[in-house]
Amino acid sequence: MEIWTSEHIFDHSWEIVTTAAIVVGVDVLDRHIDPSGKLHSHRFLSTHGAARTKTYVHEHSVVDSVEKTMELNSTNISFTNMVSVDQRLIHKPNPQDPEKIVLTQEAVITVKGVSLSSYLEGLMASMLFSNTVKGREAMEWVIHKVNAKIEELTASGRGSIMTPGAAAFAKK
Repeated sequence: MEIWTSEHIFDHSWEIVTTAAIVVGVDVLDRHIDPSGKLHSHRFLSTHGAARTKTYVHEHSVVDSVEKTMELNSTNISFTNMVSVDQRLIHKPNPQDPEKIVLTQEAVITVKGVSLSSYLEGLMASMLFSNTVKGREAMEWVIHKVNAKIEELTASGRGSIMTPGAAAFAKK
């Protein structure tokens, strides 16, 4: 078993970071707001893995707009007889600067049934780190696009706008 962790600080507000994380092309299996006001989402993701294989992942997320936290837990559905990857991501305000968001990631990688499992787990952790960097860049790109659209709408005088995350909570 290989355990991998990482932490990153986004220089953006909680609303913008969580909006960027939610704006992803995936299948939503269930989404509801619990009695305490937390948004729960169960999503099914498909990604392209090595050698153009499709991999499938189940994800559960909880967004708490009061505490300004978002936790995502995911596990792979594909290739579970060979490898399991359980990942947890937590977005929360940076204690030193609440206008910035700390992303903490951890993953438990387990390769099954091969003699070089420790080596392969380390290799997968390296690949996960590489993908994490790409994911952060993608988040920054989405955040930039969201901010640009907000500026464009504000400048055009179309009135106030609400981010998708804020709209979900406004329906309560």
